Amino acid sequence: MKKWLCLFLISGITGLEIGAQPTAPVLPTRILFLFDASQSMMAQWQSNSRFEVARMLLSEMVDSLKSIENVELALRIYGHTKNFPPQDCDDTRLEVPFGGDNNRSIKQKLREIKPSGTTPIALSLMESAKDFPPGPSRNIIILITDGIEECKGDPCAVSYQLQRKGIILKPFVIGLGVTKDFAKAFECVGNYFDASQETQFRHILNVVISQALNNTSMQVNLLDVYQRPTETNVGMTFYDMYSGAIRYNFVHTMNTKGNPDTLKVDPLAIYRIVVHTIPPVSKDSVTVTPGKHTVVGIDAPQGDLYLKLEGSNEYKNLQAIIRKSKSTATLHVQPFNSKERFLTGIYDLEILTTPRINLADVEIAQSKTTTIEIPKPGLVHISANNNGYGSIYLEDNNELIGTYRLNDNLTRESVALQPGRYRIIFRPKNSKESIYTIERSFRIASGSSTAVQLY
Repeated sequence: MKKWLCLFLISGITGLEIGAQPTAPVLPTRILFLFDASQSMMAQWQSNSRFEVARMLLSEMVDSLKSIENVELALRIYGHTKNFPPQDCDDTRLEVPFGGDNNRSIKQKLREIKPSGTTPIALSLMESAKDFPPGPSRNIIILITDGIEECKGDPCAVSYQLQRKGIILKPFVIGLGVTKDFAKAFECVGNYFDASQETQFRHILNVVISQALNNTSMQVNLLDVYQRPTETNVGMTFYDMYSGAIRYNFVHTMNTKGNPDTLKVDPLAIYRIVVHTIPPVSKDSVTVTPGKHTVVGIDAPQGDLYLKLEGSNEYKNLQAIIRKSKSTATLHVQPFNSKERFLTGIYDLEILTTPRINLADVEIAQSKTTTIEIPKPGLVHISANNNGYGSIYLEDNNELIGTYRLNDNLTRESVALQPGRYRIIFRPKNSKESIYTIERSFRIASGSSTAVQLY
């Protein structure tokens, strides 16, 4: 049995290492066995009492795990230091802490204890938070019990709190020789397994350890408007849904068969997946079934926006602000003569020319390129005898729109402007009366230049 189990676990770990990100550090896996030693565990099961069967099989499992690298074990027991009655709801203790090769210590402690007390599961879970050493690791609790909470605690609330704080991953709960109603009390605590028969417990313990140590395959289908998984080449971040911690970063890709690539992820976490499209899309509460390939679909239909401006040295660094339609929040800033992907939809553009160009209701369609081309600017060369105060205004239907403020420390200045009619209003600094204001009107044509003299 031990040789077979050891080979089974080593094979699983090998698969984990092959599928892991080559640049990602391998975190240690810390498994805390939370073991029920209350008096009810002395009930007869099949070949022996529940306690003796569980102790024997857990010892075999611990012995097999000693050959697995990067795995640390600890043992917390409850219901074993006080007799019942009376009820003592503080009867929980970390008997073998994490650190070093403590497999032998765990087996020795399992031989020494005698069931005697009650079942303070919620308190034991809460105290377990202190059992894990500081530092990054995969912290896992495996609760083995034949009874539900007897001390008015709420194991579900405690488990949720520990997961939300990022202290543990979703625990495993193995119920020994229990009724169907027992499962309802523990499904909210963690991944529940019902070992109603002695023979089932051996198999379930193997399954739990395998799930605790091995990653599971999944793929993310980025769906277009036709619900086909055609979108790709975009970053994705997997967050822990409870703690908010970043678990994985991937760049989505298609494999050699043209299908979304297979990823290896921890099956014990619940994920929030953010796809870094423009704007981002996300999917919450993504669960992965251990040992089963999971497919997740996320709507991410995209098209391209191409901003075009040819042959303009004056606007070589020209950019446009992209916003969702009717929104004032900046979504993205895109340089001209570049192509960017956006989710399909309607957008507003503010092009940072002089004067600025505002384009509303620009549509991005699935797998199509929307091209926005603006005319080349023209140049106005402004000269004055004296520096002074002035601005350039766009003439728009008998209204002057402020466009550019002249540098009051210069007498000569060149400004790139979009085609249109303009007017300069200027007063020299040494003229202290408004009557000396100078006005000049001029027209800008695309790609041409004009001179304006302010004297």
